[in-house]
Order: sequence, then C-alpha cells, then structure tokens
Amino acid sequence: MQSNRSVTAQSVAVLSVLLGAAILAKFANTAQAAESAQRPNIVLILADDLGWSDLGCYGSEIATPNLDRLAAGGIRFTQFYNAARCCPTRAALLTGLYPHAAGVGHMLQDWHPPSYTHSILPETATIAQLLHLAGYRNYHVGKWHVGGADRGDRPNHPMNRGFDHAYGTGGGGGFFNLQPLYADREYVKPGDNFYATDAFTDNAVEFLERHGKEAAGEPFFLHLCYTAPHFPLHAKPQDIAKYRGHYREGWDKLREQRFSRQKELGLLPAETKLSRRDPIAQAWEELSEEERDEWDLRMAVYAAMIDCMDQGVGRVMEAVDRLGVRDNTLVLFLSDNGSSAEALNSWPNPERGHQPGKPTGSPGSHRCLEIGWASAANTPFRMHKMWNHEGGISTPLVACWPAGIAARGALTSEVGHVIDLLPTLLELAGATYPEQLGDRRLKPLAGQSLVKAFAGERGAPRTLAWEHEGNRAVRVGDWKLVAEFRRPWELYDLSKDRAETVNLAERETGKVAELAAAWQAWADSVGVIPWEELPGANYKPTTGYRKKSEPVSP
Repeated sequence: MQSNRSVTAQSVAVLSVLLGAAILAKFANTAQAAESAQRPNIVLILADDLGWSDLGCYGSEIATPNLDRLAAGGIRFTQFYNAARCCPTRAALLTGLYPHAAGVGHMLQDWHPPSYTHSILPETATIAQLLHLAGYRNYHVGKWHVGGADRGDRPNHPMNRGFDHAYGTGGGGGFFNLQPLYADREYVKPGDNFYATDAFTDNAVEFLERHGKEAAGEPFFLHLCYTAPHFPLHAKPQDIAKYRGHYREGWDKLREQRFSRQKELGLLPAETKLSRRDPIAQAWEELSEEERDEWDLRMAVYAAMIDCMDQGVGRVMEAVDRLGVRDNTLVLFLSDNGSSAEALNSWPNPERGHQPGKPTGSPGSHRCLEIGWASAANTPFRMHKMWNHEGGISTPLVACWPAGIAARGALTSEVGHVIDLLPTLLELAGATYPEQLGDRRLKPLAGQSLVKAFAGERGAPRTLAWEHEGNRAVRVGDWKLVAEFRRPWELYDLSKDRAETVNLAERETGKVAELAAAWQAWADSVGVIPWEELPGANYKPTTGYRKKSEPVSP
C-alpha cells in the first residue's frame, strides 16, 4: 500500500502538470509586449543582504536616485521572492531550479546528498550557458558563490559556465581588501584605494565598453553581483558623512516612517499592519547614549553602502547609454535575501579581521547591522535572512525595459521567484531550455516566465516553497504556511496580512494540513533532508544569530 506522503506527492505532481498545461493553453495565442522589440540586452543586478524597504522606491530614506529612476521607467514587483540566503538564491537564479534541486540546499557544504553539495550540480545549465547558445556575449562581475571560483579550471568557474569574461570573488569579505579576487581565470590583488563596490562597477563598465568595441550589435548579458550591503559594514568616509546623525531616533521610529511611506506608495494591501519589533531586539530608549551613537553609525555605514551601490548602478547605465542601447536593454535589480540580523561576535573578533579600536565602517573593522536595524531594513515584515518568513525571503524587484515594458512607474502584485528569471530571459532571447546540454541531461525547470507580468497581465495563482536550516514555508495562492526550525506551523492570509501578524493555524486546521502535505511533497521532490539528520545538526543553527545586540565596547 502506498504511503499518504507518496499519494500526496503524486497528486501534487499531477495537479502541477494539469495546471501548467492550462496556463500554456490560456496564453498560447496571447500577444506579448516584447514581440515588436529586438532581443534585449540584459543587465541583471543582484544586491547582497538588502532589505525589502532599503530603496527609495520601496519606502526608504536612503538616496537611491538611479534605482528609483529605473523604477519610475518600468515596474516594481511587490511580491517577489528569493531563497532566503546567498548561495541558495544564486543557485536558483542561475539555473531556474529550486536550490536543493540545483545542489545548493545550504552554504556549499559537501554533505554528500546531491541536494547539499559544494557547488551547482553538473545536470544544471546557467542563464549564461543558454544565452551563449542564443548568440549572447556574457559577463559576470562580483560575487559568484555557487562553487568553482577558486580556480579557473574548475567546472563551475564562471567562464566554464557560459561567461565570456568574469571579475569578482567566490564569496565576500572586507570591502577595502577583498580576497580572493580574480580577473577571468587569474587571481589579482586589490590595488591602492580599493573599494569592492567601486571595483565591481569599474569592471562592469569596462566589460560594456569592451563589448562596444569587440561585439557591437551583438546582444549582451551582464550579471552584476554587488556584495553591498553585506557585512562587514565598510564604506567610504564621504558616503558615511551623508548619513551620520540621521538615525538618532532609532529603529522603531525608522520602521514607522518607512511603513508609512510604503502605504503611500501603494506597496502593501490597505489592511496590512506593521509587525511588532522583533522581541529579541532592544527598545531604543533602553540604550545608553554611547550605544545610540554607535548604532547610529552602523546604520549610517549601511546606508552609505547602499548609496554607493546606487551610484555604481548609475555609472553602469551611463555606459549602456554610451553604447546607444538603453531602450532595448532590460535591467533587473533584486536582492539575494532579506537584511541580516547576524551578530557573529562582531566586537573584538580577530578571526573575522576585526581590529579592536577601529571605528565602524573603516578598514580593519568588522561590524554587522544586527537585529534592531535589520528589522527596520525588512519593514514591515518579520524575521530576517535565513528565515522563511517574509522578512527573510522578500526582495524588491525593479524591471525597466523601455522598448519592451510599456508601464512607467507601475506596481505589479504578481507573485514571482528567482527561479522565474531564467525562463523569462530565455523567452525574451528567443531561446529554449533543452533537455540535454552536451553529454548532460538537464533537470526540468521549476520556474515560469514573467514576460506576461511585464505586459501587465495576471497569471494563475502560484505555488512556491522554501527550506533553509529547518526553517520552512509554502505559499499556495494567498495562503502561506511557515515555521521556524523545531517550531509549529503558522498560517497567514497574505492578501490581508503580508507582515504575518495574525496566525490562523488554530482556526484553519484543515488548511494547515493541506499546505503541510503540499510542502512535504515539494520537499521530497527536490531532496530536502531534515536539518537534524544532516551534519548541520552540529552546525550552529540560525537561532544563534538572533540574539540581543552585544554591549558597546571601546
């Protein structure tokens, strides 16, 4: 006799096939907004640990005029998702598969199950590999973090995964002395006055200029992966000065201000309420004057990092302008996860490069944003990077393409996920996803194209799911089931409660059972293994990162 889990899995699979066929039939003859445009150039920009509310066009006070300008010239998604953490999100974005199916269920740990390895699996294809087959020149700049960047001959080095040129780093690190750092297949050393965000921008601009000289007329794909505003909090003095003293009122006041602005912008349903301050975060009035000054500085540095990244986006767009291809260039901007509440013993910590006495933001310092400010960055949502509540998995998504997206400054509530980016870009490039690439049979795609959403059309309700370090969630339509590791399921109606403030689990037990079965079927299909059954059971769980901020030290 089949187990209930097997029956559920088969039922979900059958329903998924039928639903997919219905969607294809419905839209088979629908005119697309991009039909009259040539295949677009593509600039896909990924921020690191950026919160949902950290851009001006998503409610922030931080100066992001270049990204705001892109938003004003295109559309903003209000319900777009990532995979809660850097490596899993990047694996999903590049391959169109859920992280576990791509081989990156965690942080590049080779725990032997194929869903938890040190890099994306051989039976995957990246956006760059498939766009290369369609005639695109491909350039990667910044953080790679899906394995293989440590040596140019590794199978998963960017240039062995479809990119013609690459500059960047495998993971992250100090912004003033980032290591390891590579240019194409060779390691390079940071030069004088090095600052990672500027270096990434410089090389992105250089690649575009090289493209104009060597391959003018050919479409290009630039994947620009900033490490900002990931810790350590490092920024240039002139950028920090713009924000120093602006955050003396504290994180509670900032959350209220951003939430008010979000409601004015129409980013949230009218019924949405601001979630309470994370219970682990201290009340601002409980802090000493010395502590408030340090926390003001931390948020000023964080804002400066985002400001500098926005300046870089402006320089990249100027380079696109010089090529004369702005109208037919699709620009996408998003973040790999929500803002981080990690503390990581960030005061005197030589192991992480911190030199006691170095002011926050300067070379040699190692500070994190921590839980109070991270909660503000993720306004109005609960939780943070690594969790599957909205604060961990929600990302801004700005899409601007003058020749292909008619909307100007519009919002779309279409639900999307980073797994959708690969099928979207393939459709726009006139390319298809093959069953086989070389001698490797590829896994079938999990995502679906967003091209209809670009044209303002509404799609069918989505079913999406997540798991990271035992934190888990599934969204079916507007219902979301979510749980922390070793905690019971919580149920929310996101059409009225995006901030997950009213838990309906006790009242809607049937819906909880239905969605829990759907989550388990998904987990079985992609290779999720219970967290306590992995070597990760000996790894400090995410709950260890949610703690009260450490006392200020001299």
